[in-house]
Amino acid sequence: MSCPEDSLPPASVPVWPLEVMRHLVGWVSLAVCMHGLNAELISHLHPPIRDISIASCIFPFIYDDEIHYNCISTHSDFDWCSLDFNFKGRWRYCTANDPPMCTFPFLFRKRTIHNCTKEGYILNRSWCSLTKNYNKDRKWKQCSPLK
Repeated sequence: MSCPEDSLPPASVPVWPLEVMRHLVGWVSLAVCMHGLNAELISHLHPPIRDISIASCIFPFIYDDEIHYNCISTHSDFDWCSLDFNFKGRWRYCTANDPPMCTFPFLFRKRTIHNCTKEGYILNRSWCSLTKNYNKDRKWKQCSPLK
């Protein structure tokens, strides 16, 4: 957005009513122009919420020859997910409802685990596997502190 130079207010304020009105219009134009510039400069910092699809994220999904088990921020300022198992260009921004789900039961060491567990986590927090075989895939997430 560009601001026309002739819309800037003059350096001195004239006293005639038409000149005062012209001066006021110049300041209002400047304010509108600056507000517009400000919006352009910061618009990339906020995801376009109205454009968030209601389609479900697919986990896991393959993007750039890697398997992803949760939302990613690759090439983006915000987390996103694929709407297809093999990424085909269909995606959407992630929301708080999009974290990947725990997979139960899952294999951990030589046991079958049916719920979130604290076993093997040095911080004494509960966790779960994102795949059926944690031993092989090593994909996990923390569970709710209430579990």
